[in-house]
Amino acid sequence: MKIKYILLPFFLSAVIISTRSIAQSVQQEKYRPQFHFSPKAHWMNDPNGMVFYNGIYHLFFQYYPNGTIWGPMHWGHATTRNFLNWDEKPIALYPDSLGMIFSGSVIVDQHNTAGFGENAFVAIFTHHNQKIEEAKTGLHQYQSIAYSNDEGKSWTKYKGNPVLPNPGISDFRDPKVMWYEAGKKWIMTLATKDRITFYSSANLKNWKRESDFGADLGAHGGVWECPDLFPLAHNGKTDWVLLVSINPGGPNGGSATQYFTGDFDGNKFTTKSKAVKWLDYGTDNYAGVTWSNTGKRKIFIGWMNNWQYANQVPTKKWRGANTLARDLSLNEVKGDLFLCATPVKEVLPFLEPIYKKALVTLNKEIDLSTYSGSLNGKLKLDFNFDKDKSVKIILSNKEAQKLVIGYDSQTGYYYIDRTQAGKSDFENGFAQKHIALRIAESKNIKLSLVVDVASVELFADEGLTVMTDVFFPESLMNGLKISSEKSARLSDLSIFGIKKVR
Repeated sequence: MKIKYILLPFFLSAVIISTRSIAQSVQQEKYRPQFHFSPKAHWMNDPNGMVFYNGIYHLFFQYYPNGTIWGPMHWGHATTRNFLNWDEKPIALYPDSLGMIFSGSVIVDQHNTAGFGENAFVAIFTHHNQKIEEAKTGLHQYQSIAYSNDEGKSWTKYKGNPVLPNPGISDFRDPKVMWYEAGKKWIMTLATKDRITFYSSANLKNWKRESDFGADLGAHGGVWECPDLFPLAHNGKTDWVLLVSINPGGPNGGSATQYFTGDFDGNKFTTKSKAVKWLDYGTDNYAGVTWSNTGKRKIFIGWMNNWQYANQVPTKKWRGANTLARDLSLNEVKGDLFLCATPVKEVLPFLEPIYKKALVTLNKEIDLSTYSGSLNGKLKLDFNFDKDKSVKIILSNKEAQKLVIGYDSQTGYYYIDRTQAGKSDFENGFAQKHIALRIAESKNIKLSLVVDVASVELFADEGLTVMTDVFFPESLMNGLKISSEKSARLSDLSIFGIKKVR
């Protein structure tokens, strides 16, 4: 017994040290984000099935465990309590005789409407059958369900799958399901080729088609995917938001997510706005949707990549990461509603103040590298300035590579220029300057920038204009300068480090 007592702690210590070493090795990989979720290894794309329960945010995601390019889709699984510390779990759903496991959603069935148990997790997802696809019948995608009675640890697929057969639409996928209280029914928002189709159900098993939306509205440069419908409170009333990802056809090329604001009556969605609106004007925020079971709060996360080059990006052991989680809200500009996205409040405790100054006079350029140099490519930068001034932020490294983020007062555009930001030869269109029109009309511009090793997220004007881009520098971008061709005054200039996360 004594021998066993001595050896057991030693064995456990070795396991702990080994686990820590693996985690540290993963974190030190080139281009690996430090506080955005990325799988330890292999391929990841769309986030799906996000659900909140008992203080834990569950993230499921499209995953291929046998390679670093897209392959037969599984559902990976990770959890978090704060959106910065992530715990990757075993694979949740595997392909089966009905097909691969494509995107979908998870709900908490509080009233046991499906009969799987009170508060069961129910996943609603697209089965994609490759054999049927090869037969070219167009019937290869259909909707199925699975359930979990242990908060997502294990899953059982419903024996009656599929619950929504294909009616003859080749692109028939990505169900996002929500409870519609006014009608006491579940609403499925489904991407159906170049539009959205709404279905309803009382039990998650039998579905009725309600209506279509979008055939002659929005951007149609590519197929519609990964929709999400949800209500948001604004000025004492409830408005509805519909997210629709599109590939290709984004404002700066490749993949992107558009949105519509309007009304939903349990049967159909209507909008008064005819303008195309983008959730994110950068090239690396796609297929994002919101967490379910979060009440009035709506939290969004996207895939930080673009189908234009997703299979070619120069990461080695893994491919794919997520954006920072974002709180969504509505803001009115010129009588029209716009969706705002800002970093979730859970990020705040992880911010370490490095530099702060109430007012800075910018005469051509200020060098803040003294403060950013030790932050290992991870920082948050905030400041305000007048919309009549053009201001640029330059991140740089020892190889003289640079990423430039700024605002051009002559055009009224924000931009991210990654033409000199590092490796780009893996895809001809990667090294570009991306632009986004300023939506806000206020005289004061408020910029917030979040940088994590090989990604940058720009939140302008309280999230009215957002841009997300990835880049691949040879070494960490620890240099930081702010410049302007004319004298400008910056107010509330702050630099924050991001506390180390595991």
